[in-house]
Amino acid sequence: MADHKQSHQQHPAVSRQRLPKEIQHEHRDGNPAAFRWSVLLNSALSGLQLAIGIGFGSLALIGDALHNLGDVAGLLLGWGAEHLSARPANKQFTYGFGRSTQLAAMINSSFILMASAVIIVEGLQRFAKPVEVTAGPVAIAAFIGILVNLGSARLFGHNHNHDLNKKAAVVHLLTDAAVSGAVFASALLVQFTGIQWLDPFTGIIVGLAVAWTGWKLLRQSVVVALDGVPPGIDMEKVESTLAALPGVAGVHHIHVWGTSTSQTALTAHILRNPQAVNDMELLHNAKGALAQLGIDHSTLQLEPG
Repeated sequence: MADHKQSHQQHPAVSRQRLPKEIQHEHRDGNPAAFRWSVLLNSALSGLQLAIGIGFGSLALIGDALHNLGDVAGLLLGWGAEHLSARPANKQFTYGFGRSTQLAAMINSSFILMASAVIIVEGLQRFAKPVEVTAGPVAIAAFIGILVNLGSARLFGHNHNHDLNKKAAVVHLLTDAAVSGAVFASALLVQFTGIQWLDPFTGIIVGLAVAWTGWKLLRQSVVVALDGVPPGIDMEKVESTLAALPGVAGVHHIHVWGTSTSQTALTAHILRNPQAVNDMELLHNAKGALAQLGIDHSTLQLEPG
């Protein structure tokens, strides 16, 4: 029991909940450098791809450029939300400004869907009126797009899965790398076979893939915005973990939601046996156990069993 209590005492989420409220609800793990460099690199890439796509007749490359421009807008939103979420909580916004990252993720996914619609419509029109594609410059620009997007995604590190705002940005970038790969392959095929309709066909496939990615992100961000259980939180495991603690007779009224794209909160009522464990020890054990499940802010109401 002593080792168990000590591990909970050492967990950062337990220690954090003893800090003043203004500090507790600060958004954490910001990475402004990743957003800044991604915006700069993708802005330059979009300009290059648009110029080459228009100049050499490649719809697939123009679609990639438009998607990159959507990336730039989304990254700017994510960057702004990341900065805003770092502001401390106050008397009006008692949870701080972490929700701004959720709004940015939702708007970001909408940009993806709009860009995909433009690509698909233009691709269908190109089948009726084919445009000759000069494949060499298109392939070079697409290959540069692969490098830029993979490099930008790498700037965010490996911890983005716990932050929907960063995850949206990384999904943008990885999707664009895949799009650029498809454009690169299409350009090579046009170069060696002379089949011009491969370019608009690739553009439509790219548009559909981008639309599916945008839909999944939009659905996930809406769930979080509506106070749904954040991804990665298993409600059955949360309930069973609390119910298994020494001195707990039952658990009810469990609510879990995201206060930002990287922080999760919980409220719950716990029926306890006061003869088995004192209240402070029970609260301490419960908060430590919840922290291990990714819930770093919990409010627990103890009731007689």
